[in-house]
Amino acid sequence: MRIAGNLQAPLSSTPLGAGDLIDRAVRFYRKNFWTFVLIASPPVIVGTVISVAWTVAGREIFNPGMDPMSIETTFYYLFAWVGTLVIWVAETIGTLVVMGGASRNFVRHLLFGEAITFSETYRNIAGRIPGLLAAATIITLTLTLVGGFILNLGMVAIFLAVAIIVGIFGSLPALAFVLSIAVGITIAGGTLWVFFFVAARLAYVPQVMLVEGQGVGAAMSRSASLAGSSVKRLGSLFVFTTVAAYSALALLYVPLAWYASANGVPLLSFDADLIPAWYEIAYNLIWQVSFILLSPVWMVGLSLLYVDERVRSEGYDLELMAAARLGDIPSVPESYVNPLHPAIAKSGVTASAPAGAGKKSDFVSLGLK
Repeated sequence: MRIAGNLQAPLSSTPLGAGDLIDRAVRFYRKNFWTFVLIASPPVIVGTVISVAWTVAGREIFNPGMDPMSIETTFYYLFAWVGTLVIWVAETIGTLVVMGGASRNFVRHLLFGEAITFSETYRNIAGRIPGLLAAATIITLTLTLVGGFILNLGMVAIFLAVAIIVGIFGSLPALAFVLSIAVGITIAGGTLWVFFFVAARLAYVPQVMLVEGQGVGAAMSRSASLAGSSVKRLGSLFVFTTVAAYSALALLYVPLAWYASANGVPLLSFDADLIPAWYEIAYNLIWQVSFILLSPVWMVGLSLLYVDERVRSEGYDLELMAAARLGDIPSVPESYVNPLHPAIAKSGVTASAPAGAGKKSDFVSLGLK
């Protein structure tokens, strides 16, 4: 049975595991590499330009001298730290907005084989820019504050646990060491689980807003209701992208560090006057390039999880079948809560194939079916 020329039913009842999720995200990413890089680039390029200008401005304004303890050097590092934090937050918000715009295009690509394009992504963003900005800001600030609190709480718990173990088993240093490592790893794992439990509640907000047409508040509530089984898979996706990011950074930083050392740059110096501006700028550029290369993996992975959760918990494939044959869900008065959610809001899920259809969709060919 075909829907809109592409989607086939029924879908497999086996949920995507963590390994399946990462494997399919990488496949999609590799297949559409240059398109994803182009989509992810604008907010990061803007952030890079601002970061370089901020670095140059800091050196011009504060003119840090040879004394690392001077007031000028202190203000320079404070200025650089604040700038880095603000730019990172702004880039994260911009990336989440872009992810939201890309999610609708990508979900339609999964279901109907619609082409993933830069223009379609940014057309989606333009239609919901105020809501996406608000949602992205709330998500970024919430996860930053909550994550910082949970991380600090976990570190305190590890410190106290190790102190207690050392106090009890101080006469058996080998046993104390083994127990400290085991307890530290356990607490660290529990800390990460708590963070991803919170993060999973907000993971699908951009997808819900763009695919289902929900507002910011409704999208957050809806995302929380979909996040039941996503904690482990979200954590696995985070670990994978973190390892990949630092691997990419290492591949790029090692040649830079070698070249800088060969030209007499003291890499471990805290004296801003001894570290040339070109090295600081190159250092920042490498991080921005790695961010461009790896942020699409998050978009792909979260979109795959969103579709998978809806199929498993709500019969999303049946919703699409009904939408293709019966049309949109009837609207209800604003004073009522509609228990039904659109398959794809205000979109051409019709009996005719959408643009880009006519070939076997990746939803089928990569085993999601």
